[in-house]
Amino acid sequence: MELKHLRYFVAVAEAGHITRAAARLGMQQPPLSQQIRALEKSLGTQLFDRHPKGVTLTGSGEMLLADSRRLLEEADAVKTRMRAVAAGHAGVLTIGFTSSAAAHIFTPRVLRECRQAYPHIALQIGEDHAAGLTEALATRKLHCAFLRVPVAKPPGVVFETLLREPVLAALPDGHALLAGAQRSLKLEQLRDERFILVRQSGAPGLYANLLSLCEQQGFTPQVVHEVGRMTTALSLVAAGEGVTVVPASMQGVHPQAIGYRLLKSARSLDAPLTLAFREADYHGPLRSFIELVRQSARRAVEP
Repeated sequence: MELKHLRYFVAVAEAGHITRAAARLGMQQPPLSQQIRALEKSLGTQLFDRHPKGVTLTGSGEMLLADSRRLLEEADAVKTRMRAVAAGHAGVLTIGFTSSAAAHIFTPRVLRECRQAYPHIALQIGEDHAAGLTEALATRKLHCAFLRVPVAKPPGVVFETLLREPVLAALPDGHALLAGAQRSLKLEQLRDERFILVRQSGAPGLYANLLSLCEQQGFTPQVVHEVGRMTTALSLVAAGEGVTVVPASMQGVHPQAIGYRLLKSARSLDAPLTLAFREADYHGPLRSFIELVRQSARRAVEP
């Protein structure tokens, strides 16, 4: 028994006449009669009493009519949902973030925009470090991820730079370099400081660029702590353990205990916000989400 047989049956039951039902269905009467007889045979029961003026439902037919209507409604609903998924208007997206990417105002804003534009796309959200997110993408546990600098580039995974922002020095409140009205620092002013850095596996671009710039300034930073996340580094700065460098969007972390200053000579230390996804999955709801992200990113950089 197929759905089309149920549609034929419902049409005949509602019309009360096979010829009229055939006209509504856009088919000839003999084939429709054959389909109804075949349905009765497959179910092992008579569904209609036939008489010169048309047909009426038997007891079995009355029972089947209610079930048929319910099944056809459910089938139509499934079809509608699947078409919405194919069009990118519905479905489930699993999205990952690093803590520093989530701190950028762009990230929560674009999630809000997605919920408003596509209320039938369910977002499942999680946090991890860049290496964990990249592995999750490669093993199809995530659809996309927001991070800073790629730690690896597995085959088939695309990394798109959405935005770039300046990098700030973060110093504990009361630090001598925070005295006065200066709003920026030169990197060489930090040569005697104790550095707290996100280990290279977690922030490879920022880590490598910082060490390179320090070397150009003639010193090697004294690294006293290496941590897994920027938020942890900032917590240690707030505790007075040393200084660190972070993207500008992180300056809302511990603002009462940390002073943030622009690294004036550190242009190459800008921090990207990157979207990563599998190229093969660029369809359906993921495509809709990525297109929305791109549009939002373009608006964010427009003067």
